[in-house]
Amino acid sequence: MIASAFFTTLSLFLLSRDAFAAPTAPTPVVGRSMPIRRLNPSSQNFTLMIQQAKDQRDMLAAKYGGQSLQTRGTGYNLIVNQGVDTGYYGTIAIGTPPVSYDVILDTGSSDLWLTSSTCESGCGTSLTYDPAKSSTFQNLSTALEIQYGSGAVAGYVAEETVQMAGFSVEKQGFGVVNVLSSAFTQNPVSGIMGLAWAPLASTKQTPFWQTLASGGSWDSALFGVQLTRYGNASGATQNEPGGVIDMGYTNSSLYTGSIEYYDLVGTPQFWEINMNTLTVQGKSIDIAGMSTAIIDTGTTNIAGPSTAIASIYAQIPGSQLGTGSLEGYYTYPCSTTVNVEFNFGGNTWSMSPADFTHTQVSSTECIGAFFVSTIGQGGPSWVIGDAFLKNVYSVFKYSPASVGFAALSETAIAQNGIKAAVPSPTIGAVTVATSTGGASNTASNTASSGSPLSLLCFWLASASIAFLFL
Repeated sequence: MIASAFFTTLSLFLLSRDAFAAPTAPTPVVGRSMPIRRLNPSSQNFTLMIQQAKDQRDMLAAKYGGQSLQTRGTGYNLIVNQGVDTGYYGTIAIGTPPVSYDVILDTGSSDLWLTSSTCESGCGTSLTYDPAKSSTFQNLSTALEIQYGSGAVAGYVAEETVQMAGFSVEKQGFGVVNVLSSAFTQNPVSGIMGLAWAPLASTKQTPFWQTLASGGSWDSALFGVQLTRYGNASGATQNEPGGVIDMGYTNSSLYTGSIEYYDLVGTPQFWEINMNTLTVQGKSIDIAGMSTAIIDTGTTNIAGPSTAIASIYAQIPGSQLGTGSLEGYYTYPCSTTVNVEFNFGGNTWSMSPADFTHTQVSSTECIGAFFVSTIGQGGPSWVIGDAFLKNVYSVFKYSPASVGFAALSETAIAQNGIKAAVPSPTIGAVTVATSTGGASNTASNTASSGSPLSLLCFWLASASIAFLFL
């Protein structure tokens, strides 16, 4: 029976190279994707989960509160899911020779930074960047400080060769960090890859993705993101397969129907769009005058105005406003199934009840994913994070500047909670090289951290296990 299931799945895999988030392979190859992985602390560690919720609340305020509002290709990179759906990271390579690092993939910020080998405070145990070991390092001698609610990231700005998903950018500006908040040092993450727009960058450098999109390095000037769900899976381990980021193309195996795009609000800075309606338990929530929403892969939950958040939990009997570390959050009976729907100007998008639950804090009480924003005036009304994004295939488009959503395919849905090995870091052999000082047609053959054979074995194993669990 097991052998039959395996060979049935093998035959299905060979019939469709797009299956299980593998990139399409047109001729010539025009795309890359990057796997996303997830870090998972124990879901039973209530104290840790409460502290993580508090850190998220505090840092969100600082993240948004001070802000004013050649050769082409495609590529992919598999992602890791971190902290029971609380964070997602992927792999980049920096330097010559290149060294791979795990970084949070954050569409809510624009800076790339890594922890330095000379780190002084809050350093953690993750791999650090050593400029002395790279021949392409250049110190720009510019101080860098990014202030967060629970600490600061401080260091200096430098330039390096950066690779991701088969693309290489020379003289990419980034931060080399010597002091950082402990909230950023969860092993094995070494830093952050900001995927928003250049005006937000504290380093004053053009983000990696924007250099590629604006310079014509991508077949299509956009990137797509699919995130997995393990919050309702039993036996989830520290690291789990997290999905994929597709660079320069959209992966048609991961969504059905068409992609619905929504124009950004104002000059592109954040990925900020208008939200038309929000419905909870079948009741429309009043969001009049407070409807702008930032789409942020670097935020776990969903932050909103206090009046709207109170109205959401008023639809859930037994809900209570949190106190102390949980101030701004609400608890509610875990036995309640909560249905949420979003509309941004066309289709209505449902959020799984499993994603409404951030974590359990007692035998009967759960923390809800919606919490009160403390951003204040000048910031967005809503910050919509992974709790919603796990339910759609998301697309971030350079021109016209917009965010798109599409319904997940059965292939994508089947990856939720799957019992499979965490994907190896995948950077991709460089097929497109460019420079912030101008395009370069020189392509190198840098070795990938994840070989095609290892990726094939990973997807075959995943497919076999998924088939057996049907």
